[in-house]
Amino acid sequence: MTEHSFDLVILGGGPGGYVAAIRAAQLGWSVACIDENEQLGGTCLRVGCIPSKALLESSERYHEALHGLAQHGVKVESLDLDLAQMHRRKTQIVKTLAQGIDGLFKKGKVTRFLGRGRLDGPGSILVTSQDGELSLTAKDILIATGSRPAPLPGVEVDGDRIGTSTEALAYDRVPEHLVVIGAGYIGLELGSVWRRLGARVTVLEALDRILPGMDLEIAQAAHQIFKKQGIEFRLQTRVQQAVVQDDRCVVRCEDADPMEADRVLLAIGRVPNTDDLGLDRVGIQVDRRGEIEVAENFATKVPGIYAIGDCIQGPKLAHKASHEALACIERLAGGYGHVDYNTIPGVVYTHPELAAVGQTEEQLKEEGREYRRGVFPMMASGRAQTLGETDGKVKILADAQTDRVLGVHILGARAGDLIAEAAAAMSFGASSEDLAHLCHAHPTLAETLGEAALALHQRAIHIPSTPRVQA
Repeated sequence: MTEHSFDLVILGGGPGGYVAAIRAAQLGWSVACIDENEQLGGTCLRVGCIPSKALLESSERYHEALHGLAQHGVKVESLDLDLAQMHRRKTQIVKTLAQGIDGLFKKGKVTRFLGRGRLDGPGSILVTSQDGELSLTAKDILIATGSRPAPLPGVEVDGDRIGTSTEALAYDRVPEHLVVIGAGYIGLELGSVWRRLGARVTVLEALDRILPGMDLEIAQAAHQIFKKQGIEFRLQTRVQQAVVQDDRCVVRCEDADPMEADRVLLAIGRVPNTDDLGLDRVGIQVDRRGEIEVAENFATKVPGIYAIGDCIQGPKLAHKASHEALACIERLAGGYGHVDYNTIPGVVYTHPELAAVGQTEEQLKEEGREYRRGVFPMMASGRAQTLGETDGKVKILADAQTDRVLGVHILGARAGDLIAEAAAAMSFGASSEDLAHLCHAHPTLAETLGEAALALHQRAIHIPSTPRVQA
């Protein structure tokens, strides 16, 4: 059996693994990265973040041409949908970005192994590929194997009619009726894609609200907007079974009549890819969620083995994995690496977008923390008016005594870009007064953050406000 030795071997070539590989190579280490997919980039690039955003953008432009351009004085006639071209564009974007990672690996002299990697003992990895097996040894090993769609008992995923986000990114025709199980990020994004393209979309959610974990006020406002867009919601609905019968998908729920659909999308979350990695051979155990327990420096209980990203605790987000990758490598190099988990933003790329960083109002109430809130509607933004994107609001939560920003929640156009300012402010311990005093360019959507901060102090300019009288 062929043997190779490296300073660092990484299991997984996703946004955690490939970023770690590139940074380690920059430091002059000999690095190997093992991934069983032809394209690097992980789920995020191949069948997740990137292709879904490509379809979201294309479907929104189609929908705007149908329903939104007339108000701008643009008349469109004989509009047709070319779904195949949408998919070709999506595929080309993925291909281009994956080739970019390949190029970075070659430039950094990162050794790529195409196959399945498993731990074979301390400092030892076995790689299985179509060409056979080979053995790698390393001073350090980093597990960055990501996650996969979570299953649901009774839902028979067949990879076609009943599928996950992977299948929903590649439907060859617009479903007449798409049933989405789960009202989280993935379900709402892909449900939005197919609703814009003409499908009837029904979202089933076991809880009494959409977007669990997000600020309730913002989520409820988004719920009303999505309903106006034609998405049907059935909350407090527990799915018992989804099967294909007589060329139709049949979904059965508690206390409800069976529902028929052309397609079913299961989108209830993600679970770590930690099985079949040989963890038991080195004495690493996972918790009930399948996550690997790590210390602050991402070290497992076994010396020389580390883990990051979706296979450890925390939100299953690509940027979280990349951030952990950099912090982990810096620590291994003897430097400073840190992740502030209170300032990791989350974004839902619907229309309008939702974005959040920090604590929700519900979390602050639960911990009994005194806070103040400032809210500014997008309707009062000059830039939002010119864009024709006036749905939504910006909400800032700050400590009642120190005024330090504790959370920012945005529903509106380009919220995913706006949240970066809030994350930066919180990272540096800014107060809402700091945000209020920051000079935002006019007219921009960013002004809404400044106005929300002013609203927290009853000093908002472009909405009615009752200022506090200074003594």
